[in-house]
Amino acid sequence: MLKLINISKTFNKGTVNAKIALDGISLHIKKHDFVTIIGSNGAGKSTLFNAISGSFLTDTGVIELEGKDITLMPEHKRAKFIGRLFQDPMLGSAPGMSIEENLALAAGHGGWLSVTSKADKAMFREKLALLEMGLEDRMKQPVGLLSGGQRQALTLMMATINPPKLLLLDEHTAALDPATAEKVLELTKSIVKNEKLTCLMITHNMQSALELGNRTLMMNHGKIIFDIEGEPRENITVGGLLEKFKTASGTELTNDRMLLSEQEEQK
Repeated sequence: MLKLINISKTFNKGTVNAKIALDGISLHIKKHDFVTIIGSNGAGKSTLFNAISGSFLTDTGVIELEGKDITLMPEHKRAKFIGRLFQDPMLGSAPGMSIEENLALAAGHGGWLSVTSKADKAMFREKLALLEMGLEDRMKQPVGLLSGGQRQALTLMMATINPPKLLLLDEHTAALDPATAEKVLELTKSIVKNEKLTCLMITHNMQSALELGNRTLMMNHGKIIFDIEGEPRENITVGGLLEKFKTASGTELTNDRMLLSEQEEQK
């Protein structure tokens, strides 16, 4: 479904500030895979998503989606079939537009100053009701007045209202309070399952990385150092994951948020 072949990216190449962000990554994601991605700070996780979504061109390698070479395709064209959510709830929606207008724009049926059909309004209300946040009764309200959790849930709905071929979730619950984060995660699982999406999700919560989806990747210094699925993944613990990281990288994990989440799970 998604193939990365020898993907590399170095920023500030040829200077003293040169930084290898992606180091010869090759990866094959199968259709309907739900892959969680973890790693230390600066491991290259978000950079990998930027390469897939077309935020920059890679130095080497090939990116294929459903057999089509998209390596040189501009980001705005990839956005038609690649959905993405960021950590910041403020990204991904237009604050000055209403909930209804944002959904209409995402659905490709209009947007600001456009007339939304009765059928679309009914569909939007139905989908918003699934969020259980009362937004179905506030469709004329500007998105900028929503809470972070409400806005992130809306952005998730916008990114999947026309089911994308690939959904990229870049720590999309990290900025939310625990209760809201759990609600958005449950919504994520439901949408991915019901729409049969192929999904990659970066997370700092190692327990979630093992519980969600069917496959887990671990990155370090721009490389994938560990890839686990099936029965081995079902049987591994968070502690075992930390040991695998140490064995594969030769260092201790240094992501404070990941270590804190692991400590919370042990309480």
